[in-house]
Amino acid sequence: MASQGYGEEELLTNRASVLVSGGTEDERRTWASVAARNFLHEGALLEVRQNEQLAEALKKTRGVVFIPDVARLNFVTQGLLVRCLQTQEERPKFIVGLSGGVEPARGKGTLREDLLYRLHRAHVDLSADGMRERMAQRRTQLAADDLARKAEAERLAAEKVAQMKASGVSVKSARMHSRSLSRSASPKVTRG
Repeated sequence: MASQGYGEEELLTNRASVLVSGGTEDERRTWASVAARNFLHEGALLEVRQNEQLAEALKKTRGVVFIPDVARLNFVTQGLLVRCLQTQEERPKFIVGLSGGVEPARGKGTLREDLLYRLHRAHVDLSADGMRERMAQRRTQLAADDLARKAEAERLAAEKVAQMKASGVSVKSARMHSRSLSRSASPKVTRG
């Protein structure tokens, strides 16, 4: 799973930036989403798909940035990432995806050697035995966690409405039918 250095489970929870190779883009995104759950208090997972998006992502000092396939970024952009990994102490956790394996990308010249060097101790190969099954389990767990989080948010909202009603505040939902405003519903709070 991990070529050398950190173990795969450890890479999900520590701040080390990671190279995730192989598997499908969805499997790499699942891996990144699981890792991002450990840093949710720092913000949502930020996905970088194009060269122009990386400059903005490099301004972040926390959170998790996911690059689905680094080979789609040009060498200059990959160089910006290398510079960030070398010099920026406070930076987000980068999860750098790579479709296919490391050696084919090196052979084609689509992966910078210095970037590979920066990430070589933190590498997860999703084409390794058992990883496909693990990604399917994690995807199922993410969906279950999302449902549980949504149900809890709905329960808390209903509880808050009940508390407001108990204290004499009425809550009415009013729809705004103006075409110039794009709000679908606006709560109206009145003292009763």
